[in-house]
Amino acid sequence: MAAYRWKSFNDDGDRPEKPRRYGVTEMRGPHYSLFSRGLLEDVFESMGQFVDGLKLCDGSHTSMPKTYIKEVTDMAHKHNVYVSSGDWADQMLRQGPSALKEYIEECKQLGFDTIELDVASLGLPEETLLRYVRLIKSGGLRAKPQFSVKFNKSDIAFTGDRAFGAYMIPAPQTSEMVEDVDLLVRRAERCLEAGADMIMINADDLCRQADFLRSDMVAKIVGRLGLEKTMFEASNPKISEWFVKRYGPKVNLFVDHSQVMDLECLRGRNLGQNHSSVLGRSYFLL
Repeated sequence: MAAYRWKSFNDDGDRPEKPRRYGVTEMRGPHYSLFSRGLLEDVFESMGQFVDGLKLCDGSHTSMPKTYIKEVTDMAHKHNVYVSSGDWADQMLRQGPSALKEYIEECKQLGFDTIELDVASLGLPEETLLRYVRLIKSGGLRAKPQFSVKFNKSDIAFTGDRAFGAYMIPAPQTSEMVEDVDLLVRRAERCLEAGADMIMINADDLCRQADFLRSDMVAKIVGRLGLEKTMFEASNPKISEWFVKRYGPKVNLFVDHSQVMDLECLRGRNLGQNHSSVLGRSYFLL
């Protein structure tokens, strides 16, 4: 087991050793820039103890050879890092009703551990979303629905229109988007009841910028769903710092690979914002 001069994990500290149920750091994989196998290996070799998950965003894995993807997933598993397919299921569903089952099988063959479902992109009825969560779980993979705080206005049921969970005829989709954190929480709770392993919270309109962070909505999400079952997208170091200061080191965050070390310093004991003491000459594997 790797150990760092300035860092150790124990149940009484910030969080335990991997695999962790809380204090999870999920890292963004290939996206807007080239993310070579060598760079990925360097990240795992130097910071693998701090990385819990690797997410291949926006279907980036579909543009790469399957042999390469399998090498990447094998490398991640070697360092006890799970791999998420990212929000690509909505593209697969356009190919027909059976496409999701085929996608699940392909993800298993490539070595993925988690399938993410972007609820906003899918635009599915609630019961269909729950069925997809159960389908992913029955296929032996983890399900992670991703929610945004904004919904299409047609998805908002008027008071008294229906009982909890009852079917109603879908209203025509509109272009108007409205905020509804209560609907986010209720749908997320139902996904967890259906077997979802984690709920991803999109940063858009919620915590994209530190100056406009919706702390009241974040508090409601955490209060209802709990820290262990929620993961927040932290688009920059200031957002990560806010989450760790507000909710402690056990908060689950999704960050860019360049932010992993900064986030780990924030999670650590009494390290503050001055990282020079831990990122200087004292930072090396023992």
